[in-house]
Amino acid sequence: MAVNVKSSLRISATVISNDFIDEYMASANGEYIKEYLFLMRHEGEDVTVSMIADALNHTEADVTRALAYWKKAGVLFEEVLVKPEPSPAVSETACSGSVPVVLKNPEVPARRTVYTPEKISGLAGDEDFSQLLYIAQKYMNKVFTQRECEVFAYLYDGLHMSAELLEYVVEYCVQGGHSSIRYIETVAISWHEKGIGTIEEAKSSAISVSKDSYAVMRAFGLNDRKPGDMERGFMDRWFRTYGFTREIVLEACNRTLSATHTPSFQYADKILEGWKKAGVRTLEEIKKLDEQYADRVKNGDIKNGKKPSPDGSGYKQNSPSKGRAGQNQFQNFPQREIDYDALILEELTKQQ
Repeated sequence: MAVNVKSSLRISATVISNDFIDEYMASANGEYIKEYLFLMRHEGEDVTVSMIADALNHTEADVTRALAYWKKAGVLFEEVLVKPEPSPAVSETACSGSVPVVLKNPEVPARRTVYTPEKISGLAGDEDFSQLLYIAQKYMNKVFTQRECEVFAYLYDGLHMSAELLEYVVEYCVQGGHSSIRYIETVAISWHEKGIGTIEEAKSSAISVSKDSYAVMRAFGLNDRKPGDMERGFMDRWFRTYGFTREIVLEACNRTLSATHTPSFQYADKILEGWKKAGVRTLEEIKKLDEQYADRVKNGDIKNGKKPSPDGSGYKQNSPSKGRAGQNQFQNFPQREIDYDALILEELTKQQ
């Protein structure tokens, strides 16, 4: 007996390109990846910056930065649709003032040139490239695989970075304790995106990063040693991923010492993560956030000593207010307040 059945469950899926996973995902931060996945889920639909921010619990500034990143990478392009003025019957969301945008994958995705063994062999006649590979292998103390040769071919021939600069990239990374090809590639691409084209410019940029690291270590009273790998990871997130100024980071360090009386990168990281989620960028905005928190404690809306939220941020999320009219930069996302008491309790628990 033949049986012909059909499922009652409709298949609904979002397909992500392998090119995105292979070429772009590793170098992007997690927040940008979330926004890309959301956009692919709604590919071809009219979405606004505020809609994306509300859906992902990000600030509109976060969304704008993510869109700019993916457009610069060539993964997305944007069509701005100018719609007529809404009538009084149009919904609140349509009146929010955000410009509707449609984001789609390009018909021909931007992808970097694939360097086959034949192409790499063709570059072998270039004396500068051959010397680059020789010096890089000496620095990294290994014989290159095909993958490693491909990376250097792309950086040298695809991005047109000079052999001298790439040699310095390798030296810089290896001396910092990082000899993986993925790390070296990420640093090189980062310098290229920043417009660093000479060794002098690279050294100047490195000095700036070193000054930031030194300022943090000194603020924590740890200026008698260099930062460890974990500490460098935290500072890299604060200055590069979050984009905070030295002034903001040192404020978090000072608050950490005042609260715990001990240098704690984990504690400072939670403070800075909270400020990042709140979208604050200046000391004045942090002061306003503190005043908001103090007012809510005074009014009994918040009780000291409560546990941190499940995501470990030390914030409590309140129900978002209805309506968008009259909102400022502290109201276009669910309100949060830093619970410093909870952070102190958690830090002391770790030390026991």
